[in-house]
Amino acid sequence: MFVEDKTATKAMAQNIPIPTPKIIFFDIDDTLSRNGIIAKHNQATLEQLAESNIKLVISTGRSKAILPNDILALLEANVLDAIICMNGQYSFDNNGRISHYPLSVEQTAKIKSLCMQSEFIHKFDSATHIAWSGENERLREFNAITPNSIVDPEYHKSNTVYQCSVFFNDQEDKMQDIDFAKYNLKLVHWHQIGADILPIEASKARGIIDVCKYYDVDASECMAFGDGMNDLEMFDLVGFAVAMGDSQPALIARADFVTGTIEEYGLQTVLNQLKTTS
Repeated sequence: MFVEDKTATKAMAQNIPIPTPKIIFFDIDDTLSRNGIIAKHNQATLEQLAESNIKLVISTGRSKAILPNDILALLEANVLDAIICMNGQYSFDNNGRISHYPLSVEQTAKIKSLCMQSEFIHKFDSATHIAWSGENERLREFNAITPNSIVDPEYHKSNTVYQCSVFFNDQEDKMQDIDFAKYNLKLVHWHQIGADILPIEASKARGIIDVCKYYDVDASECMAFGDGMNDLEMFDLVGFAVAMGDSQPALIARADFVTGTIEEYGLQTVLNQLKTTS
């Protein structure tokens, strides 16, 4: 049914039966997309899967305000059924918002204080914008081509925000000395130079629970694909978790199945084995 798997990946040698899920959750970056653009063979597979009874849902750490246009187009075309963004803090479909968990005034104030204390550029994410505390040359270039990206260090005071992202600029101090749990917060690294600051209970898993309730499906009947540390809770929740070939080692250790990279047609290695019905 799906795009031809062009590689006989090591994942196939695992000889693990692949269950047919009711919902499949996909991370975006380095799972569906590379450098912000969905791989053509992955888009083709999603379009073919959309003809089956399996629901397809994005589960990403990205802000709603800067979701890739190609992903939003797939939602608008009803290829995707819903999107979970900002690490489970906000979920929606074509009918509107499914769930959301705004940061409290106390949480935003504490996060702002911690970021200023560490002297890191950071941003707060709302449903419509990402608002930066400051700007450098790289950010000026980014903001020039990103309409929903603004510089406003006071944005969080008058707008509903859902998460903060901090950027380390290759500095050795990556806020590891801060006891975030003391403030009911957590630091989740998504890149060597970046991390999200979230309420301790926030995760992609919480968004998945909300979406599963929305569709009246149990999480044990679902599958998830991911590659990063913010996918850990998602992997622990769903019935079948698939790590991409270039995933973080800690995520691979929690996966039920390890497939190839995007370029090795990792999704197709798994999805070609599904038994689907239209």
